[in-house]
This record gives sequence, C-alpha cells and structure tokens, in this order.
Amino acid sequence: MAVTPPAAPSAPAPALAASPVRAAAPAPPPAAAFTARPPAAVSGPAVSPAGEEAGSGDRGGGVVRLAGPVPGALAHRYAALPPPLRVALAALRLEVLLGDPRDAANPYSLPALTSAPAASPASAGSAASAASAGAGEGEGWDGRAGALLTAAGLGQVCAADQRVRALRPLLRRDLALGHAAGRWGGPGMPPARRVRGQDGESSPVSSLVSSPVPAALLGPAALVAAAGSVLRQAALTVAGRGSGEPALRQWQPVLAAAFADLLACESLTCVALRRPAAPAPAPGPGAGPGPGVGAGLLGAVAGYVVPTVLADVLAQLGLVLAECGHGPASAGGGMLAKLTGDLPLAGVDAAGAAHWQARLARALPALAAEEPRTAHRGPLPAPFRLADPPAPAGIAAAGEQESGHTPGGHTPGGHEPGGYGVGGDSVVLSGLLRAGAARADGADGADGADGADGADTGRAALGALARRLLTEQRALRRPCRTAGADPGAVAARALADRQALLWLAAAVLGVREAADDGRGLFLGGTHWALLALSGIAGRLGVPLPGPAPDPRAPVWAELADRVRRGVDCDVYATRLLW
Repeated sequence: MAVTPPAAPSAPAPALAASPVRAAAPAPPPAAAFTARPPAAVSGPAVSPAGEEAGSGDRGGGVVRLAGPVPGALAHRYAALPPPLRVALAALRLEVLLGDPRDAANPYSLPALTSAPAASPASAGSAASAASAGAGEGEGWDGRAGALLTAAGLGQVCAADQRVRALRPLLRRDLALGHAAGRWGGPGMPPARRVRGQDGESSPVSSLVSSPVPAALLGPAALVAAAGSVLRQAALTVAGRGSGEPALRQWQPVLAAAFADLLACESLTCVALRRPAAPAPAPGPGAGPGPGVGAGLLGAVAGYVVPTVLADVLAQLGLVLAECGHGPASAGGGMLAKLTGDLPLAGVDAAGAAHWQARLARALPALAAEEPRTAHRGPLPAPFRLADPPAPAGIAAAGEQESGHTPGGHTPGGHEPGGYGVGGDSVVLSGLLRAGAARADGADGADGADGADGADTGRAALGALARRLLTEQRALRRPCRTAGADPGAVAARALADRQALLWLAAAVLGVREAADDGRGLFLGGTHWALLALSGIAGRLGVPLPGPAPDPRAPVWAELADRVRRGVDCDVYATRLLW
C-alpha cells in the first residue's frame, strides 16, 4: 500500500476516510483508510499509515513513497530539533486522527474538551463518551485511547521522551485526556494501573506499570504541553491585536517571561525523560532516602518544580487573557479553566508538588555530601543533547560514557552507574552550574543564535547570573546536610524548594549549551536562558548582577513569530498541523 502525495493547494483539507461520530468518541479508522497531508507551513511529504516506514528493508517490508528528496525530510520539516522519522509519523497520524481542534462538532475539539467537567477521573473521556452508556468493558476512554494510539503507531515508540513527543498533539489539547493516554502501555497491553507506592495508595503520584513514561514525569510533561496551548492563545491575541491596540503591548514582556519559564520546565522534563529509568526501590521503611519511586532525582525535581513554576505562569496567563477580554466562555479562558481544574487528576497540583518536595527534603543530606567542587568538563551528558537519539530503554551506556561511568560499575566517587539514585544527577547538575559560572568571559566562541554583536554580551550576562546562583548553592550546602532530620519541617521544605530551583537553572544551562551547535537555533541562544534564569533568581530572592541586556524583546519576537507561523511553544520548535 502507498500513501497518496499531498493534494493540490486548491483541494480541500485532508480528512479521515470515515466521518467521526459526533455523539461519542470515534473509533479510529483502520490503518489502510488513513491518508493525510501535513500543514501548508510544513509543505512536506504525506503521512504514512501506522506500521509502515519510509524506504525499504523495514521489519514490516512496507514501502512508503514520500514526496521529499530523502525519507528523513519529514522529520526535519516537522521540528527544528527533528525526532526520529517513526516518531514524527506517529505524531502526525495522531494529530489527524484527533481532527480539527476548532471544529465544535469534533468530539476531540477544544470546545468539546473544555466543556467537560474538570478534576474527575471520568473527565478525560466525558467530552467524547456521551453515547458510551451500555458499552462493554474496555469501551471507555482507556479502550478508545488504546485503539487511537495504536492506529497512530504509538506502540512502536518505546523511549520515554520520544513517546511524550509523539503524544504531544493529544497532550496539547487537554491535560486530563493526555494524562490518561500517557498511561497506555502499547498494543495489546492493558491500561497502566496504579500500584502502592512508598507512601501508600493515597499518593497523588503513585507509580504506574506498563507505561514507558515514568509516573513522576507523566503529569509534568502533560502540564507543560497543555500550558503551552494556553500560552499560544494568549500570544495570538496580543500579537494579532497589538498593532491596533497599543495597550495590549504591555503584556508582551509578561508572555515572554512565561515562554522562558515554559522552556525551562520542559528542558528539565526532557532531560529527566531521557535518563534511563532507575529501578524502583522496594517499599517500606528500609527503602532508603531516595527521592522517588523509580523516578530518580530529576523526576522528583520535575514533579515539584514544574507544577510550582507553571502555577505562576498560569496565573499570569489568566491575567493576560482577562485583560484582553477573554473570559471563561472564550477559547483561551475555557482552556485555562479546564486545565486548572484538571491539575489534581494529573497529580500536578499543590498536593502533588508537596509530595515531591518532601521526597527532596529527605534526600538533601546525601545530595549535599556528594556535591562536586569542580565545574563539569568534557562533552555534555547525552540527556541534555535533545537533538540526539535517546539511549535504548534500560541501557545507561550513552550517558555513562560522557560522565565517566562504566556499565555495571561505579564511579570513583561512589555514585550509582549512570547517575541514578540519590547523588549522580545532582553531581552533573551542580557541575553544570559551576561550568556556566566559569564561562562568564564568553570565551567559548560566537553564539550563532544571538548574532555576532550580542553573543559575548549575552554570554557574559548569563555567566554572571550563573555565578550568582552558584553562590546561593554554596550557601545551602551546610544547612542541607542536617535538613533530613525532620523533612516535614518548614525549614527543610524551604531548602528543598531552593535547591530544586537551582537544579532547574542547571538544566537550562545544560540544554542551552547542548543546542548551541552552530545552527543558529533559538534554543542555543542566550536570550531565553537569561530570562529563565532571571525568573529563577527572582523566585529565590537573589539580586540580579550588574547591568545586563534585557532579553524580553527578542524572546517575545520569537514567540510572536512562532504563533504566526504555526510553530509550537516547545523546546523542539514543532510545526503544528492545525
């Protein structure tokens, strides 16, 4: 079977072969009935059906004719940091299966999803299951999600970070819907079920089995994507009406800061997803001081920092939308209200953040004892290089070779292989913060994303800010060594809060440096990183160093350009289909 080439410009937009059922969630069409055309902005090849790959010699033996010079052209046109072709195809299939988000008659549209009740386990499917009464077992959202994601080819995507990328079309639309779909384990697998964690079944982030995305990271990943959709709505309004209504221009710096915070949170989440999963410690009092149930340090930090930082971002977006006349009945206001109501369901509300904050507080003494005293040297570890393919699941070799670890062995410092457990990730993050502080002179070369004139200035400002944050981290070392005596105390939680924000800053520095590869990517520039670190310093109450260039104007220019060109607000700069 072959996929049809893109239709002529005058042809109607492509659609599924079978019209979706209006009253209930549509069963995905067979793979043979699926043809799609990418968006006009992409101008790329047609999308192949699930199970088929470009070229020949694949496992299924299928050959798909793509309208491009090379089969990989689709992945490069799909995002500035292209995913593997299999992931790009799965994401495009899923986006077409979900249909036009602006069509109110589509059960997966934003109007239909935002009208569903919030903060209920049934809310994920309530917008699309009005006729599901009397349906057999497995015909609710979990069953339909499995059929939908199987048709899109998600079962072929096993790496956690790539699974989240392929799921992003769904994660963007609705937090509850995306969180439910993230629990899907693959074709023929039952939906992921909750099991008892160390804190009992009442834990808001109990571990999920049979899903490749760790439970601690599923909620933050879904929240980042859903918050990005609200940011796009607000930016579209301000960018579209700003020329005719000058009063709206005052919100441009606010949205720029929200964009930088969103990129910072996604950077941390992506790095955590790219870490090979650590085995979950056995429940019980002797499980040790580790920060999470199979999540590792980065998972615990993301579980706390992402909901905390994005709570401020959502509050700012609500203010912008309200001032622009977008109340709860509007598209943007409805999305924000639904997202806010679904936070408890995904474990990314205040209770979920407090759960991970307590885990971090218990781990602080061990983390402080293992903090390095030198800057990170050598190539960046693989998890920070978002443009590289991820390491195979369960194999830590890619990250170990960069960090001096050996498979199955231990580092000279006694850390666990691959940086798992309590100390390894904190060593890397702290070393990156020291390395960022050491680069204040801008001696690393020109920054292509910032331009020749502003590269050195931006690097110097970023290094000076990293130095200020490093001073704060050094001041925390002594009190953190005794914080674990009472992890529930206010002082211990405050220390965990400050340390987590510093690790967020280190993740930003690592991701930015890895993306600064001479291609002129926005992610490799200093503007967004400087704005994100300024926000982190503000949350810590740390004064900003000396005069520095204001990065808000160039960050807003990037955001406005993205929403005009149909590009997502993510670290990968993904092109949107609708």
